[in-house]
Amino acid sequence: MAAWGVLWILLGFLLWLEPGTAALPLLMDSFIQALAELEQKALATKAPHTLAWLLSAQDSGPQDPLRDFLLQVRSLKAAEPDAQPLSPELQGLMEEVARHRIEDGQEYGVMLAPDGSTVAMEPLMAGLEAGLQGHRVIDLPLESTSSPGEVEGTSPDVEAALLDAKAKSPTSVDSLLAVTLAKDLGLAFLQSHPGLGAEGCWDQLSAPQIFTLLDPKSSALTTAFLNGAMDGVLLGDYVSQSPNPQPPLSHLLSQYYGAGVTGKPGFRSNFRRQNGAALILAPTLTQQVWGTLTLLQRLEPMHPQLQGMSQEQLARVATNASKAFTEAFLGCPAIHPRCRWGARPYRGSPTPLRLPLGFLYVHHTYVPAPPCTEFSGCAANMRSMQRFHQDTNGWDDIGYSFVVGSDGYVYQGRGWHWVGAHTRGHNSRGYGVAIVGNYTAALPTEAALRTVREELPRCALRAGFLQPNYSVLGHRQLVRTDCPGDALFGVLSTWPHFAAVSPQPLWPLPLTR
Repeated sequence: MAAWGVLWILLGFLLWLEPGTAALPLLMDSFIQALAELEQKALATKAPHTLAWLLSAQDSGPQDPLRDFLLQVRSLKAAEPDAQPLSPELQGLMEEVARHRIEDGQEYGVMLAPDGSTVAMEPLMAGLEAGLQGHRVIDLPLESTSSPGEVEGTSPDVEAALLDAKAKSPTSVDSLLAVTLAKDLGLAFLQSHPGLGAEGCWDQLSAPQIFTLLDPKSSALTTAFLNGAMDGVLLGDYVSQSPNPQPPLSHLLSQYYGAGVTGKPGFRSNFRRQNGAALILAPTLTQQVWGTLTLLQRLEPMHPQLQGMSQEQLARVATNASKAFTEAFLGCPAIHPRCRWGARPYRGSPTPLRLPLGFLYVHHTYVPAPPCTEFSGCAANMRSMQRFHQDTNGWDDIGYSFVVGSDGYVYQGRGWHWVGAHTRGHNSRGYGVAIVGNYTAALPTEAALRTVREELPRCALRAGFLQPNYSVLGHRQLVRTDCPGDALFGVLSTWPHFAAVSPQPLWPLPLTR
């Protein structure tokens, strides 16, 4: 059976299910296993009756007129089938991830991917559904009820973008962007300016069941939700352009959450933000959020958040939402929190930094010497370095502020707010950022270099953690050491914010790596 039919089976099954408690661990590999099982049954039986029933299954939860309209979801009540399409264990897993929601500080409907990221399954599956339907575009012959004018309480750059957007009122809605990202992004910004990308911690990484948010007051636009939305957009766009016959969806997901789709290591979940930034530009997203809210307003005239909203107001919401998303999510590197790599507790009480800081100090770890290219290896490296720094050096914690792997991720050390132990005599004045590996003769990957050169500083500047005129220094410029290695330092010296200061130590120190 084609991927289209199997996905309808899975989506219908998810819609029919009530959220429950999974017996299997909430791992992406478990979800892919369930999908493969459905595909095998569909191939063996051609699934005519199962498919017909599941296509007629109606969501017993809240209605979603926008999704039903854009994806042409069929709406018929049906009785429970005689035989469940999945084993009891996989059925329990599907029940748990059926819908994304946040309750009492815990996030539901999410799974742990092999790259260490947490992914909301509902927007992911919606994106695949939209892609398999051919990436439909819905025309909007809707006239604006307001003319551009002054916008109160808006910064000059947002106001300029808003006025530019108003000159180009949306004429269509892309079903793929609408059902994955645009609707939720727009509705969240109708209420306020929510924080984007709240992270969380799993109860355990080997067999995860409970995901607790680090910020219990987080909006629904968590990192997990945005990860799932971006994966849905990227994979939906991919399948919409793939010729028939398409490969099984379980195979596609295995590649995307593994070594890369069709053997391309750049097209995998590790690099969703970079790929999303290349695919989604802020002006395009503004138009899609605005158009999606306009369409939802027409489909639900009594929608409590949209009732009475003018086109001018919707345009402002869309502009603010797209700006925040492209800058705070797509424009920032993905940072794994300490709990994700299994950090020990800090010993004692950390000293707060006085922000914003003026320096970024670049290191290589030297040991571990090989670059880490997978989450499991990078997380093990982090634990090893923390043990050495605490048990051998006698420090309170891992010394670095952040560590950059070659897997597309940044790993939180002491983080944005606490004084580190990375550049003796200068720890309170700058962030210490290390790239895993020995870069005496070889260079890090371009992705790792770009993270340190552009993405991490840009995110710090936006959040007010770095001064606009910050300087980048190699460790060797301040301490008697070979760090960050000759090859890396040679490249570092060409960066825009590099400061060619005299590498004299503040006091005599033994040569270190």
